[in-house]
This record gives sequence, C-alpha cells and structure tokens, in this order.
Amino acid sequence: MSVTKTHYRTCHLCEAMCGLEIVTQDKEVLSIRGDKEDPLSRGHICPKAYGLKDVYEDPDRLKFPLKKTEDGWQQISWEAAFDEVADKLQTIQKKYGKQAVGIYQGNPSTHNLGTILFARNFVRALGKANRFSATSVDQLPHHLAAMYMFGHDFLLPIPDIDRTDCWVIMGGNPMVSNGSIMTAPDLGKRIRAIQKRGGKVITIDPRRTETSDKVDQHIFIKPSTDVWLLLALIREVFEQNWVDLKHLEKSIPAEEVAFLKKLTNPYTINLAAQKTGIDAITISTLAKEFATAKSAIFYGRLGISVVEFGGISHWLLNCLNIITGNMDVAGGMMFPSPAFDTVGNRAAEKMRFGRWKSRVRGLPEFNGELPAVTMAEEILTSGEGQIKAMVTSCGNPILSVPNGKKLEEAFEQLDFMVSIDIYLNETTRHADIILPPATGLEVPHYDVVFHQLAIRNTSKYSPIVFEKEAGTKYDYEIYTELTKRLQADSLPKDEKQRQGILFSYHLTPEIIVDNVLKTGQYSLSLKDLKAKPHGIDLGPLQSRFPDRLQTRDKTIHLTPDLFVQDLERLQDTQVTDGLLLIGRRHLRSNNSWMHNSQRFVKGRNRCTLLMHPNDAQQRGLEKNAIVVVQSNIGKVEIPVEISDEIMEGVVSIPHGWGHHRKGTRLAIAEAHAGVSVNDLIDESLIDALSGNAAVNGVPVKVFAKKIVENY
Repeated sequence: MSVTKTHYRTCHLCEAMCGLEIVTQDKEVLSIRGDKEDPLSRGHICPKAYGLKDVYEDPDRLKFPLKKTEDGWQQISWEAAFDEVADKLQTIQKKYGKQAVGIYQGNPSTHNLGTILFARNFVRALGKANRFSATSVDQLPHHLAAMYMFGHDFLLPIPDIDRTDCWVIMGGNPMVSNGSIMTAPDLGKRIRAIQKRGGKVITIDPRRTETSDKVDQHIFIKPSTDVWLLLALIREVFEQNWVDLKHLEKSIPAEEVAFLKKLTNPYTINLAAQKTGIDAITISTLAKEFATAKSAIFYGRLGISVVEFGGISHWLLNCLNIITGNMDVAGGMMFPSPAFDTVGNRAAEKMRFGRWKSRVRGLPEFNGELPAVTMAEEILTSGEGQIKAMVTSCGNPILSVPNGKKLEEAFEQLDFMVSIDIYLNETTRHADIILPPATGLEVPHYDVVFHQLAIRNTSKYSPIVFEKEAGTKYDYEIYTELTKRLQADSLPKDEKQRQGILFSYHLTPEIIVDNVLKTGQYSLSLKDLKAKPHGIDLGPLQSRFPDRLQTRDKTIHLTPDLFVQDLERLQDTQVTDGLLLIGRRHLRSNNSWMHNSQRFVKGRNRCTLLMHPNDAQQRGLEKNAIVVVQSNIGKVEIPVEISDEIMEGVVSIPHGWGHHRKGTRLAIAEAHAGVSVNDLIDESLIDALSGNAAVNGVPVKVFAKKIVENY
C-alpha cells in the first residue's frame, strides 16, 4: 500500500536556506513547494529547489565506488576502495613527503553537513598536505578583510536589508544568487519592501542585471575599477564632514580614523570618474545619498572580490560602512548570532594568513589553504614538495578554476587521484577511484555555515526524506573510514588522546550538532529543532560590538598595515583598454552542478557571449552568430547575444559550462555543453594581496568565426 508523507526541509543547493514542503509517495517526490511557515524564507523558493528531486532521481548519479582500469571503470567494494585509497596516499607521502598530497574542496562542501564536519579530520590525518578550495576563486577577500579588521575570518558583515533605508549593491546580483555572503531568500519582496517604506536601492555593475531591473537606479562601472570609486566615496565623506561612528567611536582609535582620511585624500571624485567611467556628478550624488540616509548598506560581492584589487576593495567597503555609522546597527551591516556558532569556538585573533607560501610562485597561504590558481603548477613543477597525488571533494575545478586546460594536463600527470563525488564529471574522470556519498534528500541537514551569514537569526534541522540505498555510504562515513585507516599506524601513545581519537570514529553529524547547540547562547537541542519542523525564529540581527570582536584589544582595526601597503600598487596601475570579460550567473544554474537536469537546461541557450550593440557593430557581428573569443591563453567558439544590458567595452560569458570533455557520464549536460569561461582565464591573473583569482576584467578579443578561419 502506497504511503504519502509531507516533509519539511531546508534547501541546501545555494546559500538562501529556503524552507521546503516536500510531498512524497513511497520513494517518489510528488511535489516541492515553499514552506510558508519557514521564518526566514516565508514560502519563497527558486527553481533550484526542484533540483533536489532531479539529483535524487538522476540515472547518472554514482552510488558505489568506481575504479579506473584498463578495461574502463569498474565497481568495487567500499572496503577495497578505502584500503587502496589509504594505501596509495600513505605510500606517496612516505616516498615524497606529506606535501606530495594535494586536496581541493569545492563549494558544495559547505552545503553538506557530513562533509563540513568530518572532512577536517581526514585533512588532519594527512598532515601537511597542500590544501586548496573554491574560497580563493570566490570570496577570499571578504574573509581577509574580516580577519584583519574584526579579528576573525568569519566575522563577515551581513546586510540588514529588512530594516534599511538605502541599499547599494556593488558587483552583486542577489535576485539570482539569493544573496551570496548574505543568506536572504525572497529578494524581490525584500527589495519592494525597502521601496515601499520610502527607501532606495542602487546597483553598480558592468551589466544591468536581473537585480538591476528591480531597483531604483543602475550605474554602469568599468570592471576592476571599483577600488577607485570606494576611495573617492570615503574621501567625500571626510570632505563633507559626514563621518559618524555612532557607538563604534569607543572601539576605533581616533588616530586610525585620521589616518584613513589621509590615505584617501589623493583619490578625488574626478579621478574616480576617469577610472570607472561613472560621471563625477553621479559619484557625488551617490556619496551624499548614502552618507546622509537614516540607515544604509554598501554591499559588495563577486564583482569586487574576483578582481585585481579585491582585497583592498573589501577593506574599503567595510571602512565606508563604518565611518558613515552603518556598521553593527539596525539597517546597516550587522553580525548574526547563530545557534551553531563557529566564531565563538575559536581563539581570538589568530592571523592565519601568509604563514607560508606556495612552492612555485610564492603566493600566501590563508587558513591553511594555498590559492587554487597555484594547483596546476604545484603538480607540474618537479622538485621537492611537488604534488604527486590529489584528493578532490565536492568540486569540479577543471570548470571552476582558471586555466582548466592546464589543470587537465596536471591531473593526468599525477601518480594517484581520488574524488569524493556523486558524478563522473570533467574533473573526476581523471581520478583512479571515485567514492560517491549519499546525497540530497537521503541525508539529514543543518546549515552550519549559512546561519552565520543570514539576514535574520533562525535555526532549523532537516531530517532525511528517503533512506539511503542499501550498501551506500554517507559522506561522514567515507571520511571516517579513510581517517581511521590513515591514523591506524600513528595513534598517540597517550591513552587519553588515543581514546579521544577512537571515540571520534563513532560520532555522527547529529551528535555534533546537538552538542554544539546545547552549549550555544540559545541552549537549544536537536530535540527542540525536531519538534519545530519549520524552524525556530531567533529574532532580527542585534548590535554585537565590541563583545563580538575577536581582536585581542577588542577594537576595530580600521587601517591594517596589510591593506595600507597594498594601496601602493594603485599608483602604477593603468585601466585596461579594449574588451574586458566578466562572468554572470543564472537562477537555474549553480556553478557546474545543475546542468544534468533537463528542467534546468531546457529552453534557449544560456551559454552565450553577451555584447553591447556598438561593440558588435564594430566587428560586423549579428545576433546568434558564432564568434571566437580569444585571450592570452586560449580561445572558445560561442554564439553572441547582443544587448544594451551590458556596457560598451565589456563582454560576458556565464560560469560553470564546458561539458564537452570526453569521458564523463553526464548525458544531459553533454548535450548542452557550452564552453568554459575558465579556458580563457590566465591563472597568473590574481589579487596580489590575497592570492584570489582575478576572473573579472580579463582582456579578450572577439572575432567573427569566418574572419579567424581566414586569418
């Protein structure tokens, strides 16, 4: 007899944490709707929610270990897979040293409870392995600014958009991203609410985005020039005597405020206009509207993070919010109070940056990780410390890290590679063994990371919807088994430490979450959350400084030497002429992960080159023509889409496509392959301060295909 059930769950496919109402019959999903009683999302969902059903039912999803053999991929037992992976990694480390193993963790790691809680034990068991992650092709500048200014890399300021009167969005598209470093579902209604109460929303972007279509004003800006605009705005705040530190005055030394004024004095509005392409009057008006608003938010995201001056841009962004009285106050940039609080569990002010550098290029470490742009060269360059084996987890760096073709070459040279992943994709096809975890609707979930980035304090636990298939493994079980094998020969002699490690093998994600919740500020438990399937509302964001500050002296460090010194680079920097390439995202995409769902790739081709009509006319290009886009490292062929939504001198290709590589098992994605923008992006393009990849503002040339063929 069929059984119909209703489940309440948090969608974990992006940062928004939308509450879902899922109706199932036996092992089938009948419907997925927004949960109207969820205190954060209030019934809103985006199209990606249906991806949970599609991933669960995907015939291409892997469920059991695969091993590459001369006769192709073969399924093997879990025990054989665990034993071989541990043996190969240990053998390589004994022969070449601990650093001969590299680890890359992709963005979905933060969306999977078992991975985020248990992968770290596996990493520790490997010792001084070379670690990489998607952080350094995405958001590293955010974390660096937070660490040096507030004392912790996860003290990230979050926009209190539900109470603000003015919201400036720079280099972000939250209508599509659902926030991003700002967990905020239902952005459309939240933007309209600002406008209804007499507020104003402004976007600053080289493209008139989906968000721009909903706001009061859009300002075009030349890619990678945001730093000059921010400097000019800060200078204008000082010039017009609009500085108001409010309650933070006691937490900021007066000499640092004076020093910031001195630092920004040379950067006039006229200079910013020259660099950015924004006229001086618009910049002046923007400064006044923002600085004199009752409450205001200056929010910056990917567009100012993945550029040449991403580090100092996020520092200046924080400074601008601070000196106008819009930091740690209602309606400004605030700091959540999560029930599962990772910030409160760390010691104060450990500067985990630049403690060592990459072997080949000398780029700085951050939080134990090296910049992802160094991964290929650390594999390809011989010598002591060369990476001989790789572990990839929840990531597809061939499509998401600059110069994917070079990374392909590097992975092929490895002595051994293992991937913890549910797909045979463009990256995992290079592996010797693939270990696929149960996923999505088969796993319990609690958002450890995104409650710490949310615009409202809530807490919610999601039980499983379906039991995992017999013989499959959870991600935490995979990491525990590998960790156990790696530690077998190195357990400490101290009996207490030894028993502690052995006990950790029996932990589950639920046990850890329950323990942390019970010791947190709200004294919750997993039992409490299970009794509230829609989640618990813990209230709006509250002022947290100075108590929440993690600096040793409990002050905000307004002008850290690290950022002040990097300003010197601006003196010799010239704005690049010619076409500049930027990325873009779509509501039905999630990096490279959602392209094997027919519902998300159907319709018109979304992997196009977006170009302004004047730029197209100069090159004799017509709509939908196939063009060649060429950079200093490669070229791709792609249809052109002509629109004035992008400014002149700028072109755009979406991120996450390029499913034409042979040897994958992604039938739908292969049929809608597109091109990888990262095949055009030189891995040497970085923010020299942080080591973050500079994937926006890349110089390119565009030709009609027939012209190139005849050249």
